[in-house]
Order: sequence, then structure tokens, then C-alpha cells
Amino acid sequence: MKFRLGNNNASTKEGLQWRGRSNGQCNGNGCGGGGIGDSESGTGLEGSAGSGPDQLEGTGPTENDALHLKRRVGLISGVALIVGTMIGSGIFVSPSGLLERTGSIGMSFVIWMACGLLSLLGALSYAELGTMNTSSGAEYAYFMDAFGAPPAFLFSWASTLVLKPSQMAIICLSFGKYAVEAFVTECEPPEIVVKMVALLIIVVILYVNCYSVNLATSVQNIFTAAKLVAVLIVIIGGAYKMCEGNVHHLRDPFKGTVYSIGNIATAFYTGLWAYDGWNNLNYVTEEIKNPSKNLPRSIIIGIPLVTICYALINVSYLTVMSPLEMMTSEAVAVTFGNRLLGVMAWLMPLSVTISTFGSANGTLFAAGRLCFAASREGHLLDILSYVHIRRYTPAPGLIFHSIIASAMVLYGTIDSLIDFFSFTAWIFYGGSMLALIVMRFTKPTQPRPYKVPIIIPILVLLISIYLVVGPIVDKPTIEYLYAALFILGGMVFYVPFVHFKLRVPFMDGVTVFLQMLLEVAPTASMFE
Repeated sequence: MKFRLGNNNASTKEGLQWRGRSNGQCNGNGCGGGGIGDSESGTGLEGSAGSGPDQLEGTGPTENDALHLKRRVGLISGVALIVGTMIGSGIFVSPSGLLERTGSIGMSFVIWMACGLLSLLGALSYAELGTMNTSSGAEYAYFMDAFGAPPAFLFSWASTLVLKPSQMAIICLSFGKYAVEAFVTECEPPEIVVKMVALLIIVVILYVNCYSVNLATSVQNIFTAAKLVAVLIVIIGGAYKMCEGNVHHLRDPFKGTVYSIGNIATAFYTGLWAYDGWNNLNYVTEEIKNPSKNLPRSIIIGIPLVTICYALINVSYLTVMSPLEMMTSEAVAVTFGNRLLGVMAWLMPLSVTISTFGSANGTLFAAGRLCFAASREGHLLDILSYVHIRRYTPAPGLIFHSIIASAMVLYGTIDSLIDFFSFTAWIFYGGSMLALIVMRFTKPTQPRPYKVPIIIPILVLLISIYLVVGPIVDKPTIEYLYAALFILGGMVFYVPFVHFKLRVPFMDGVTVFLQMLLEVAPTASMFE
């Protein structure tokens, strides 16, 4: 075992191969030739151009490849993936924080709609990137195309160590808050109890994902259905109260609006957290049927649908709660259920906890694969790319993410984690917009089945700069500096371990010990 970055630790023999880049050009040592995995047989690049009507879909999977990617995601599945990942805990937690930062109902609605529009514009830009480079990995692949290995490494570094674990921590804290508040009606739930419940859920979800891939996906399907039930309960309940004439909280909507630049930016953070997931379809581009058509169509259908749902949910909240009550309640949906459902009020916290559990399960499921792929490329410790010898789950990567998420649960609150997550995420979202703009000039002849007007990525880039810089200028805090230093700190590891391929000898013993303890093995060894 070596802690080195840049070369694949697995052989390309009939087994696991990195199906990446269509152009095969990588700076640094991250890729070589036509992409890792195609040096022997020439079939490792599933995302490379192949024959057929859609040249960007690539050839079929390698025979006997246990982890090959098949194109099974159609238009309906693509829409379902976007909607299912976007609607998580955010809409049940964010309304109170967003309303508090904007100061008025009207401005909060403006922010909700603007967040939906921004997500749509960003996703349409990602659609061009995803149809131009059909390899999975989203930002990682786009940064490698446009900027080379160092920025791509920094993205994988920050995503694996910060973004995905913080997302997991936020969702699990939301679960804990709703679960505990169902039993504490007269006061706020104790913070220590909420955090203990959140940690317990992380352990349960970790077990589910380590035990079986089939179990994890079945849990995800069941809990997604429950999530839709929770949304419908809120919308139908709000419609019923509006029919009774309960609309007085919607009058004079812009009274008390706060126009601070920093407050508006952090309000965007809160709203955009509820919309996060708009780029998730790009992570599975290799599995989309006819991606040049279904990727943009799924985005155009899915994101406006979520935006409409969020607008109706917020109106529904205000039919039974005043703005002040929304701001003081950290579990808005539970308060809504207590006011409207009477003896059946327990359905609301139950539905929301089920929803957040499913979101956390899906987050860890994806995070484990991201960690697995980055490690397999040599960007993290090799042990993180190992899989269980019988269950074929990436157990080390899942455990690694769960440990970091647990630390974040113990350290932060929901609002502080949302700000930290959004600040870091929008640095990379903006970077993707810049990558699209750069490749319009550096790769003008590369096929683009779907192409957005250049003004869209420019606009999203400018907004992302505002979202990153605005809060720092208005109210500088040490947390923003920590986040920036952490991202740039990845170069401390990139230079020796990627560029110069420095080895750490004692890691061999650590890897062997963990390999025996967890019963895991390198993916290539299973096929030798």
C-alpha cells in the first residue's frame, strides 16, 4: 500500500476499469492515454465515442466486468432522480432560517423563486457539460477537461472530505430534530439528544450500506415514496386552510424586509440548500439513455416541478403559522402538523423523519462511490477504493465518510453547516461555469448536442462569485477563511503525492491491518 496519487492501483484485466474521459487528455498524472483502463484492450472508456446514432453514448460495457455501467436511466427515471434528491430535509428546515434572514414573507418568496431559477440555469449549463463529456463524475471530469489535474484534485479533495460529509451531517441533524421534537411538544428538543439521535442514524445507515447494495437501494426507494407523502400532506393541508380563508399572514408581504447584501447572500445559501441536488444527474451520465436528449429534458421538467412544490409548501405553512412562528420553530413541518392534523399530527414528524432518513441513505450511498472512484484514481488512500470480498460494498469509503459526518454532527448546528456547505459548494459550481466558458474557446469544435446561450453560464458564474464573496464582505467570519484554506490546503498533498508520487512506507502495514479487519480487497484482485 502506498499513499500516492495519480496512477490507478488496479490493473485493467477484465475487471474494474475507469470509464472516463472522451478526449483522453489529462494534465498531471491523473490519467494517461485514452484514459485509465483502455491501455490494454481499448474498451475501458465507456464514455468514449462509439458507433450508433448518438456518438457520445459510447460502446457497451466490457464483458464480465462486474461493475460496468449500463444505460438504464430514461427520461422518467432522470426526472425522478432530480426531484427525489432535491426534495430532502431542506424544505422542512430552511423556511425558518430563510425568513429570518430576509425579514419578510415577500422577500423570502423572491429568494425561493430565484433559487429555483438559479438552479435551473446552473443545471442547464451542466447539461451542456454533461452531453459534451459523458463520463460520470460531474465537476471532476469537467475540471480535468478545462483546467487539468490540480483543480480536479482539489474538487475531489474538498468533496470527499467536506461537501458530502457535511451534507450527510445536515440531513442527520434534521432527522434528529424532527424525531426528538415529536416527543417534546412544550419546549425545544435538547441539543445533545438531537445529536445523539443523529449519530445513531449515521450508524444505522452505515450498516445498511455496508451490508448490501440491494438493501441500500431498496431502502432508498421505500423512503422516497414516504418523502412524497410528506410533501402532499403539507400541500393538501395548506389548500384546505386557504379554502377556509386563512390568508391573513400573506397580506403586506414585504413588510420588514432586510436588504443587507450579506443577509441576502446567506438567505440564498439557505434556499439553495433546499434545492441542492440539481446537478446529481450529471454524476450518472454514463447510465442515461440518449443523454444528449434526456439529460436536458429531465432538468427542464424536474427543477421547475420542485420549484412549484416549494412555493406551494411555503404558502401552506403560512396558512397555519405566522412569520414569527415560522422563524421561532426549527421544525416547521412538525408545527404545521400539530396545528392542522389534530390527533394525526404524529404523521408529519414521522413522514419527515422517514424523508430525511432516505435522503441521508442516498447521500452516503453516493458519497461512498465518490470516495471509491477518487481513491481508485489515486487521489486518496488506496484502502478507500477497496470493497468487501463477499458483499461487494465499498465499506472503507462508507466508514470514512461516516466518521467525518459524525464529527461534523458533534461540532456544528444545522444553520452553520448549511452556510459552510453552500459557501464551499458554490466555489466549485462557479468553477464549472468557468470551465464551460473556457472550453467554448479552447475546444470550439468538440461536439455539443445541447448548447446553452453563453450568457447563462456567465450569469451563473457572476452569481456564484456574489454568493461566495458577499457574506465575506458583509460579515467576515473565520469559518470562511477556514473553508478557503482547507480547499487550497489540498495542494500540500497534491504536490508530493500526485506530482512527485511520494510514497509513505508505513502505510503498507496500516493498509494490511485495515484490509484484514474489514475483510476488503483491491477491486482488481477479485478478477485475477
